[in-house]
Amino acid sequence: MLLRSLQRLMEAAQVVTSNGNADGDYQYEIISWFDSVSKNAAMVQTETLGQILHLNYGVEYLKKWFGDMKIQDMDACALESLYASLVPLASHADFEPFIQRIADGDTAPILTQQPITTLSLSSGTTEGRQKLLPFTRHSSQTTLHIYRLAAAYRSRVYPIREGGRILEFIYSSKQLKTKGGLTAGTATTHYYASEEFNIKQEKTKSFTCSPQEVIFGVAYKQSTYCHLLLGLLFWDEVELIASTFAYSIVQAFATFEEQWEEICSDIKDGTLSSRITLPRMRKAVLDIISPSPCLASQIEAICRDSKASNWYGIVPRLWPNAKYVYSIMTGSMQPYLKKLKHYAASLPLVSADYGSTEGWIGVNLDPCLPPEDVNFAVIPTFSYFEFIPLNKKKQDLTSGTVGYIEDEPVPLSQVKIGQEYELVLTTFTGLYRYRLGDVVEVAGFHNGTPKLNFIFRRELILTVNIDKNTENDLQLAVERGSEVLNKYGGELVDFTSHAEVMHQPGHYMIYWEIKGEVEERVLGECCGVMDASFVDHGYVVSRRTSSIGPLELCIVETGTFNKVLDYFIGNGAALGQFKTPRCTNNHILLRILNLCTIKRFHSTAYN
Repeated sequence: MLLRSLQRLMEAAQVVTSNGNADGDYQYEIISWFDSVSKNAAMVQTETLGQILHLNYGVEYLKKWFGDMKIQDMDACALESLYASLVPLASHADFEPFIQRIADGDTAPILTQQPITTLSLSSGTTEGRQKLLPFTRHSSQTTLHIYRLAAAYRSRVYPIREGGRILEFIYSSKQLKTKGGLTAGTATTHYYASEEFNIKQEKTKSFTCSPQEVIFGVAYKQSTYCHLLLGLLFWDEVELIASTFAYSIVQAFATFEEQWEEICSDIKDGTLSSRITLPRMRKAVLDIISPSPCLASQIEAICRDSKASNWYGIVPRLWPNAKYVYSIMTGSMQPYLKKLKHYAASLPLVSADYGSTEGWIGVNLDPCLPPEDVNFAVIPTFSYFEFIPLNKKKQDLTSGTVGYIEDEPVPLSQVKIGQEYELVLTTFTGLYRYRLGDVVEVAGFHNGTPKLNFIFRRELILTVNIDKNTENDLQLAVERGSEVLNKYGGELVDFTSHAEVMHQPGHYMIYWEIKGEVEERVLGECCGVMDASFVDHGYVVSRRTSSIGPLELCIVETGTFNKVLDYFIGNGAALGQFKTPRCTNNHILLRILNLCTIKRFHSTAYN
């Protein structure tokens, strides 16, 4: 019954906006719906699993484990227990051969009974390569639904006027055709091309500032310029600034710092820069703009004044009616928060919801919380969720294992506050007991559904010997090093790392792009502070015994990380889904980084 109510809500969402302007009745209805499913989360999860298995009964992957069992008439709780006992935990590598067959044109019911005609590409920045994953109508529907749910909660704190615009820095990726004729692209690209996105844009009369030709332009630099230009033309209508990831907003305003005069010239004359060369994008933007000399003068005065204060607070100055900035700001986006706060000044930063290419997980119910403290309430109708308890152990210095003891997975109803878990998903799109690799901590509950803090991606990213350092460990070390940099007037633009093992002893290399003139002694101090900040026992012992060499800080020239971005965009990523890889073994990226290195420093922390 609760799942049928979800379907009714999804249908109702087709006539309301997902930008916080929703009709009050619909807001009440969707919040009431979530209160209901969260109070009955355990039962809803059992029902969700049953629906997934019934919809996909007889598919090849499940037949491997269920054989010819008739599960349709089984008790829901018994089916849940049977599923956990028969179907093993799996990683993407286990699904890859099945997904590849689908990509190559096999139309048999391999993972789902419904034909899969579209595949999503992950960003490729976590593991160094893009993964193919199934994408179905359900994917777009849940995206629209979580936007609606989150918007209903946001509107309680930050109400948006009806008819207002959103300055959205959103981008599509190149869409490819697989050997079997399926469309492959990023999940965000599929959503922007979906009926659900058109529902949001057209039927509700609440639009992004940019037309489809800008969103679907394949040149992200041209799209960014047009997003900024059109956002300024509609300056008094803009109610919020948004993107998928915080990185895109920071990147956009770094571009604005360089190109504001050209944008002002276009606004003044009603022209479009020659840098915009894509014909469809050019025509679409020229159809919108007209000469606005008074507006151009106003923007120019704000920019000249803001430039003198290093662009502090530029967002609320240019868009005085904006209520907040909205994007994913957790995990690998946290290093961009400082710069985002600088641009936004007192304008609230609201963290968007928790999801992955595999599926949506949780919604931010507390938009007034700062991004550092945000947590996400699991939506129990979207997927069937399991949680692998992770208990930290004393590191075994003779083994290569991660420092966790794994217990048997538990269902959503059995998680405990304060415990860390790895997430496991069973989805409507054909992933069964899929290990996501995300480590989360249960912060509390909303009724009966857990509220999760994202901790880090589980993959080890830095290891030379017996050391084990995660993305979280790296971020903490870089934060401490950048505090020294900031004290002397420098600013960290971006960073990545590499575990150098070709020469003995191996050592960590951290690449920094910085702004500002900083003395070499300060950079040497930053290097030593980072080295001393890795407190993993294996690392400390190895540094003391010189079986791991001194950490190396490599300062790269300005624009290096734009070259890294260009490399990923050129290989099919979308700017809106891009995350700087925090550790890389990619030989092309390392070649870019090393060619662009202008200074090197070695830690003296263990001398």
